[in-house]
Amino acid sequence: MSAAQNGYLEAAIAEIESHIASSGWDQRPTLFALVRSAQLAADDPETAARLGLADAIGDALTPIEQEQLPDGPLDEALAQIGWPPPVVGCALSQEIVILPPSAESDLPAGSGDVTAAANHPDRREARLVVAVLRGGDGAAMLRLRGQDGADDGDLLTGSDLAPNLVEALLATLEDD
Repeated sequence: MSAAQNGYLEAAIAEIESHIASSGWDQRPTLFALVRSAQLAADDPETAARLGLADAIGDALTPIEQEQLPDGPLDEALAQIGWPPPVVGCALSQEIVILPPSAESDLPAGSGDVTAAANHPDRREARLVVAVLRGGDGAAMLRLRGQDGADDGDLLTGSDLAPNLVEALLATLEDD
């Protein structure tokens, strides 16, 4: 991925994380289409003007929030999604629970039980935003929930924070 393209993708996930954070914690997973801002301005000048994108040029990305995902397993919901060609990428924000490696021995054997992880005393809650582009480029941002439940937790970035989610999102962009 070019440095400029990487910058646009990172800017998009930062915008998404800020948007989701404005609603506080305990949010449902949220899906976004990513479109080129300049293409949006060319295709829909009125909407682009309302969004402040009327003069957009280059490869900057605009995230467009989608309808609420259905209840049920996230992987099943994502498996039902396909994007039209003008959508150059997609992103997902979801809240997760993180456990330190030392906590693995405290979990029931072989379960992967979400309830046990959610109730573990060493758990940390986080908001994960992952974005991908057609062609395989991806980026991720993870904000740890502050100890008092605020948004002042640590912020981590990296393309390898959630490889399974990257793969699932890329599958939504594949042409049939």
